[in-house]
Amino acid sequence: MVLASLGDAMCYHKSGASSDRPEAVLVHHRMAFVSTSLFAVRVLQTLLPVEKASHFLPEPLSAALFLVSLDMPISLEYPNIHEAVVAYLEQLNSENYSIYKRTAEAVYSIECTCNFLSDVGKEGEKNLLELVELADQALRSFSYHQHFPLIKEIICMCSKIWKSAQASPLLQGESQKVFLRMLSHPLLQVKVETYNCCLEIIKECLGVHNVTKPVSSLCNGIHFLLHPKVLYEISAFGIQEPKNEVNAAAKAILMYLLQGRLMMTAATWSKFIESLCPVIPVLQGYADTEEPLGKCVLLLSRASPEADEGALPGTAHLRALLRLLLVKKPPVRSLALKLLACHLTREDRAHVKRPSIDARLLSRVTNLFIVKKPIELKLDDRKELIIKLETVEKVYEIFTSDDIDLVLRKSAAEQLAVIMQDIKMHAVVKKLCLIDKIIEYLNECVCQDGEVVECLIQPCLTLLRKVLCADPVMRVALSQQSSLLTLLFRVSLIFHEDRTVVTEVGALFCLLLFDEVSRMDMWSINPSDKPSSPPIFSLPVSVFRRYHLPVHVVGHHAVSPYSIVLPLSADCLALKPVSDMLRIAWNLSWYHGSENLLKQMNSEPKIKECSDTLKLSTEDTLALKVTHTASGLRDCLHSVVEAAAHREVRAAITRMSFYLLNDRLSLKSGTGPCGLTLKSLAWHTTLNRFLQVLPACTEDEKLLIDIIHFLNKLLKEQRKNSSVELLNWLLELLLRHSPNPLLDLLVLTESQAREETDDIRTAVRQQVQKELIALFNTLLLSFMAVTDRKCLELLHVFQTQLALRLLQSLRVTDAPHFYGLPSLERTLRGMAHLTASPGWSSHSPLTKPFEICVKYLSGLLEVITSFYVERGGNAMSFMGKGVTKSTILCLLHLSHEMMAQAQSSEWMSLWFLPLGSHSEDQAPTQQGLAWLIPLWVDRDPEVRFTSLGLGSALTTLETGCVALANSCQNISGGLWGTVVNILLDHSECSVVRREAAFVLQNLLVIPMPSIILKDYTWQGPCVHDEDSGISLVGKPALQALLYHCHFYEHLNQMVKHCYLGRYTFDLKFSALDGTSEGSDLNGLDDSFKFWRAPSRLSSQDQDPSSLSTVETMVASSSGSTEFPPFGPSTAPLPEASHDQFVAQVIGQHETASARLPRDASLPAALPRQRVVTPPLLAAVCSLLDGLLATAPGDTAHAFRQARLVELLCSIADATLLESCVQELKAPLPLSPPAEHTQAQVSSLLEYLSSLSRLLQSCLLVDPDLVIQEELLKPLITNIIGVLTICIKDVLDVELVSAFYHTWTHLFNLLAVLLRKAALASLPAMTVVLAKHWAAVIDMLCTCVGLSITCPTLCTASLQFLSVLLTEEAKRCLQDKDKTNLCHSPSIASLLDKTQENQKSLERLNEVILQCYEGKPCKDVLKRVAANALMSLLAVSRRAQTHALKADLIDSCMEQMKHISAQLNLDSLRPGKAALKKQEDGFIKELSIAMQLLRNCLYQNEECKEAALEAHLVPVLHSLWPWLLMDDSLMQIALQLLCVYTANFPNGCSSLCWSSCGPYPVQAAYRGAPGTSLMGCILKLASQMPLENTAVQQMVFMFLSNLALSHDCKGVIQKSNFLQNFLSLTLPKGGNKHLSNLTILWLKLLLNISLGEDGQQMILRLDGCLDLLTEMSKYKHKSSPCIPLLIFHNICFSPANKPKILANEKVISVLAACLESENQHAQRIGAAALWALIHNYQKAKTTLKNPSIKRRVDEAYSLAKKTFSNSEETPLNAYYMKCLENLVQLLNSS
Repeated sequence: MVLASLGDAMCYHKSGASSDRPEAVLVHHRMAFVSTSLFAVRVLQTLLPVEKASHFLPEPLSAALFLVSLDMPISLEYPNIHEAVVAYLEQLNSENYSIYKRTAEAVYSIECTCNFLSDVGKEGEKNLLELVELADQALRSFSYHQHFPLIKEIICMCSKIWKSAQASPLLQGESQKVFLRMLSHPLLQVKVETYNCCLEIIKECLGVHNVTKPVSSLCNGIHFLLHPKVLYEISAFGIQEPKNEVNAAAKAILMYLLQGRLMMTAATWSKFIESLCPVIPVLQGYADTEEPLGKCVLLLSRASPEADEGALPGTAHLRALLRLLLVKKPPVRSLALKLLACHLTREDRAHVKRPSIDARLLSRVTNLFIVKKPIELKLDDRKELIIKLETVEKVYEIFTSDDIDLVLRKSAAEQLAVIMQDIKMHAVVKKLCLIDKIIEYLNECVCQDGEVVECLIQPCLTLLRKVLCADPVMRVALSQQSSLLTLLFRVSLIFHEDRTVVTEVGALFCLLLFDEVSRMDMWSINPSDKPSSPPIFSLPVSVFRRYHLPVHVVGHHAVSPYSIVLPLSADCLALKPVSDMLRIAWNLSWYHGSENLLKQMNSEPKIKECSDTLKLSTEDTLALKVTHTASGLRDCLHSVVEAAAHREVRAAITRMSFYLLNDRLSLKSGTGPCGLTLKSLAWHTTLNRFLQVLPACTEDEKLLIDIIHFLNKLLKEQRKNSSVELLNWLLELLLRHSPNPLLDLLVLTESQAREETDDIRTAVRQQVQKELIALFNTLLLSFMAVTDRKCLELLHVFQTQLALRLLQSLRVTDAPHFYGLPSLERTLRGMAHLTASPGWSSHSPLTKPFEICVKYLSGLLEVITSFYVERGGNAMSFMGKGVTKSTILCLLHLSHEMMAQAQSSEWMSLWFLPLGSHSEDQAPTQQGLAWLIPLWVDRDPEVRFTSLGLGSALTTLETGCVALANSCQNISGGLWGTVVNILLDHSECSVVRREAAFVLQNLLVIPMPSIILKDYTWQGPCVHDEDSGISLVGKPALQALLYHCHFYEHLNQMVKHCYLGRYTFDLKFSALDGTSEGSDLNGLDDSFKFWRAPSRLSSQDQDPSSLSTVETMVASSSGSTEFPPFGPSTAPLPEASHDQFVAQVIGQHETASARLPRDASLPAALPRQRVVTPPLLAAVCSLLDGLLATAPGDTAHAFRQARLVELLCSIADATLLESCVQELKAPLPLSPPAEHTQAQVSSLLEYLSSLSRLLQSCLLVDPDLVIQEELLKPLITNIIGVLTICIKDVLDVELVSAFYHTWTHLFNLLAVLLRKAALASLPAMTVVLAKHWAAVIDMLCTCVGLSITCPTLCTASLQFLSVLLTEEAKRCLQDKDKTNLCHSPSIASLLDKTQENQKSLERLNEVILQCYEGKPCKDVLKRVAANALMSLLAVSRRAQTHALKADLIDSCMEQMKHISAQLNLDSLRPGKAALKKQEDGFIKELSIAMQLLRNCLYQNEECKEAALEAHLVPVLHSLWPWLLMDDSLMQIALQLLCVYTANFPNGCSSLCWSSCGPYPVQAAYRGAPGTSLMGCILKLASQMPLENTAVQQMVFMFLSNLALSHDCKGVIQKSNFLQNFLSLTLPKGGNKHLSNLTILWLKLLLNISLGEDGQQMILRLDGCLDLLTEMSKYKHKSSPCIPLLIFHNICFSPANKPKILANEKVISVLAACLESENQHAQRIGAAALWALIHNYQKAKTTLKNPSIKRRVDEAYSLAKKTFSNSEETPLNAYYMKCLENLVQLLNSS
């Protein structure tokens, strides 16, 4: 019924706009129709899917939607609404939808028409292809507009295109299609105009008046006609048009062309003849000896190509003559016979061919092919073969055999003719060359002795006909063979008396002479390229109408193939909505848009070239003006300016409000037509005069109400995109000095209040205040996204001014309407909006901010006292419900403002209220926050939520916690019990429970004791068991409370009931048991029961030093059960020790004596489960984080038992979050409002942030809670999924900020996870990162790029990257020796080996470098960026290359030079130490620079070359004295040098160069530098032992690198550094292990021994071999065989062998290796002995010592037994080879 009424209303307003009504009525109806239509569509989109429309929508609404679909102004102004209407119409009424679609096509065609006429008339170069497309579309609407100049323009364009030799084939083809459609247009007037225009062009080009003009420059203009398709259209349809205007013009065109040879160039005439040849079969049907066109055709046909070069070609000429034999006019046939006779007589060898041509024969064959029984050209196409192919081949052999009798051959031919009736048999005989054989028989027949084969002719002709009928390709080939055509004609003459043969020949002529016009694809406007099955032979209807054909054929082209179907019939055009739409569309297109059309209508009328049917009516004009928002708004403002009475202004303002409503209904709030237009119109000035004066009467006030209401709606619509100009105007208006009517009207003076005796005036004035408050509320909300400085300054001043006015309004106590709740509620609602903005009190020039806050607090507490506390809450009445809600919200906002404005925390006492009892027995008054507690259990969930929020705000201060706890002494359970009860109440709203969690979280922040401390301010929860008298406070009480409440079990259920969706509808209203809310008189509805006076005192004796003994039980009313203090779960505790304590929670100075029922159990029917939302779980996560910090061990154990971590992690869903973001970026047509989606995304992000913080704490307390395999992988997948969500197109600033905040926590979580559990998390993390690598890189680039706007996110992302790369590098080092491990793709490989994201990786390197280089030295972010850059450089070759290109090496070198210069300068200043303290930053800067250089040079020769060119060594040399003073710097410098010299000989050599320049100071600790940096290193290494073993180790590692360089070995030798090796002391006593320094020396000597020059250095050291021999006897864990390896290397040099042989100890050691238990020692000894004996005869003699030989033999025999498959192990195989060669050499003579 509602939808039907809506449809009726739309139809009524549409039909009500008739021209005989006043303009105001028409405007009213039009505005109503537009707004109602928009509303109807929005209702449908909200309630009904499009697919279901046909099932539910009534007929009136369907008819209304049809009217809307054809409303042109609505479709232009609200295109999205129009699309929705069309979608519904398609489902509702197919007939109406078809009318709309066809009308829309006509509208598009009209638009193309006007665009074509506009573009074609423009000067300059034109896009002809686009013009052709427009012309093609324009033809479809000609039946409506009939604008005949269009036709001439199109034809002239086509002529111009074809005239040009440079025109593309595509352009010519498209223009020809348009021309053909014009020639064949269904509208007669179009055809007449088209043919006449063509005739005029031909006359212009080929007329006699052009005889003196150059031919070539004129005849090109007719080229557009010289095409087979055009000539076919004119010949087949133009001439036959019944209307004389068309056929006369068509005939004239053809005659001009046929007779215009002398006016054409040879090329043009040839083009004409070429184009005419395919059309001649049609044209010759008009051949006549009398009619002019027929004569021209006949003349063309008889002209011989031999005599005339411009005549038809030879074959075409012969075919034309033969075709004339089939025309209906006898004179033409007679003439054709004569011409053919001449042709036959001139034929080659005509004298030997039959028949002889004479007059007698010709006279008898005039009607040769005029037969009575035409042949049916039909063949069969059977699915299955009836006759076998072998049989057909045998019959064909009989037919073609010359040895078989003619009678049998004839019979075979006749059988083949029958067989060929099946098309499937044709392939067999064609393959056997049937046609060639038939032609051979025909040639024999026309010979002089051809009578012999005459019996075969008839079946041969039948065979040929059937084959040609089914084979168009063969037909084309044979039709061009003049000899075959002549042969067939002779056969027909020979058998002129045999009608059967003549008919067959005539049928063959039909197939061969009319082949061109039989192919329909040739004449199609869009010929198909796809091969199709052989078509049935058919001819145009015009052909078999003009010829006597000896065959029955199917006709085609009864109408032109180029004809188009017009979109609209005459019946459709007669419909008023259709004609209105087309008329408006024509005018809109003619004037190119609404703006130009409306300007034209407003100006003086101009003479138009259009017909009267195209002129706009009055209602059309009005509909356009009213629907077009810009025009309508201008009209409204003009009406306001010109108005003579209040009514006119109010009507205009109301109409403007409707435009705003239309914007909103069209889902374009703020960005719709009205919003955009208002931003460009100067409407402020128009309305300004009404807002600057106080209203003088009721009518003035009513007008002011309308204006304020309009401004309010405008601000609401533009809230997301507020106009700064509008806001500035409003604020300047509101901040005017006296008078300031808008602010003055908020507060009535006492005189005004006394004067209000008229009820109407009172109601109007209250409405003014209501609208003003609403306007101010909206204005305050409009500044959410404003950044304009002036605007914000004005806002701040206005906020404070408004705050004072609202406070004044609140304090008008003398007015009789003070207790009018609506007025008070409005004021409080305005205060709530105002106080929501921080700093609202701080911009008053006269009053201090805190004083304003105190006044607000006083007033608000007075209100809350009057309307809540003293009335016993809302248990008795709902009066003041809105007042309470707004008041408590104001108090919440006020608490934050007071925290910001107060100088100290002593203001908490200002919130205290005296509290009395309503019972007769008055209890002592107490100060406190007790008034707040009843609000926590109010009827209204919003009040509960806000009041708990206020409690949460107050408890952020310790004084607030103490005050609130003190105020809860009279509450059962105290503060802790009450809040826990609310949190665990499953029937409570999530927002309320969330605030309870925040209160608990705040209470946990203050450190609490584990025992009772008398002087301690905050004791935390206290529990007392009156049976045992035992009390617990602080942490033990907290654990008892949580255990008693089954806290973690409740949280488990909360997580399981979490709802992640956007909306929920609870339609299950199940009645509860007797303890339901509705039946419990003392339930939550009675909020006052929680703070009644104590019912009794405890009779238990109390220790004087104990806490207060006041009992805080709630008095129960008769018939009701005692209120359970801890929610539904009151099961007995299982353990006796805990069973003693009742977790009755009280405040700091209270205890509770309550007994837990021994038979208590979980209730049978729990309260109805409310939805648990992600924000609630976020608060729970924060609370759990606090519990984990308070009691780590117990909380972690509880987590594990309740499986809380797993459940909380299962809530995280990156897919859901990504789908919501996608919906925000690309909303679907029926998507919910963006605000709802944003709220859902924000809540999910809030939960993820809290969860990540909780998981970080879990990892710090007990990593096993998180690193479970079934938990870890999905968690990491979800985290990476959230991090890689693309928010590039998300426009909401707050939502983007929420994403950044969440990403920061997620990065921190990943970093902690890697630090605490890398072994478990790194593989899974690497797999997920590799899967989303492209998105990960882009995300990292985005986050690092936010170093200015969001430095915390930048820091977190860089730290994560650094930790990730570091931990992976550690894992690679650990797994270096594990060859069989198969890890997932490493991050290093992804950085360097993937080519897909190379640009993104370069961008990542670039942003990290920018972050590092763009920050000052003391910025923490610079250090973080440096760490990330170090990690990246250490693992990525690409990063090193990019750093090199970015001049990182040069910048680091410059920085080191600068530091060196600064240090030198500071050392010269008096009173300063040589080295600055670490706080000065030089050490850190130098350390970072050297570490970056170290990692940049790591395994990168190109970078090392750059460092060499940048003089790395001299710079380090200049810093050497400073490095000597700081071991950490020295260690980093030595690491840098180690990396620099590794596998880089040029770098090693550079250390040997002497450095020039003085040094700033002499080394205070370890001596001055030498002449080169290497000398400094050697001197440092010579100081044994060094204080720092790490530095010592790095020195020798560095020297080990240098030992591989020839130049460096030379320096080492000259410095006598190796002599220090001889002074090493060996271990004494029972110590069998070498010292670390000795091992370092051995490693250095090992590297020296790798070259012969180094070996000589070792041998020159006296006693070195003996010392090495002694050292080989000792052990070392990491390097047990280094001395042996040195001997091994020395043995390979021939020059060293004598010295080795001369040292028996060395030989003994090497020989003893063969008996060693260490396999490495065995292999080294065998290889050394083999090297020693190889090619050295003296060694053989020495080593043939029986002892050595025995050892070799024993070792060889043992090895053969042990390593039977030694070939499989390379080292064992080598050992065997050494022994084999040793045995062989020692056994040889």
